[in-house]
Amino acid sequence: MEKKLRSSSVARALVVLLILAISTCCIEAKPAGCKPSGKLKGIKPPPGKCNKKNHSDCCKEGKSYTTYKCSPPLSSTTKAVLTINSFEKGGDGGGPSECDNNYHSDDTPVVALSTGWYSGGDRCFRNISIHGNGRSVRAMVVDECDSSQGCDETHDYQPPCPNNIVDASKAVWKALGVPQDQWGWLDVTWSLA
Repeated sequence: MEKKLRSSSVARALVVLLILAISTCCIEAKPAGCKPSGKLKGIKPPPGKCNKKNHSDCCKEGKSYTTYKCSPPLSSTTKAVLTINSFEKGGDGGGPSECDNNYHSDDTPVVALSTGWYSGGDRCFRNISIHGNGRSVRAMVVDECDSSQGCDETHDYQPPCPNNIVDASKAVWKALGVPQDQWGWLDVTWSLA
């Protein structure tokens, strides 16, 4: 009888430990959210050094900009804001793309993701599905829309990106059927393809 009680107690203890391990695992796997990582003070860009093409902003001297090292958690329908970017040489994207150190044609469906979603380059050359304006399009990740830095030469004197941006080439906007006079900002959802 005593042996049965000990076995039963051990079994219960193992079940409790298993439940604790599973709940700890799941709590850690679901981040509570994405909080700002800091602030950045804007500087005035040197003359002719901030490309305003495609509605790009230039940093304003003394303005405080919020920075992020994270983005909202991914799901099968992650909410984002679609913005427009030229990945071509001389475009408002600044230098070549982070993933391959190359420029990309505006006629190719490519995107830059906010820092958290870009995941240190882990999503380079992966395709994502973007859903907006009643349509869907696949695009390849080639760059980071830096949410943690900005207002310097490397970032074309543009402010840090918000943490929920899918910055897309003209080809993506065309595929979504958005009239050209409405290109700039669009609420979308996206997922890994």
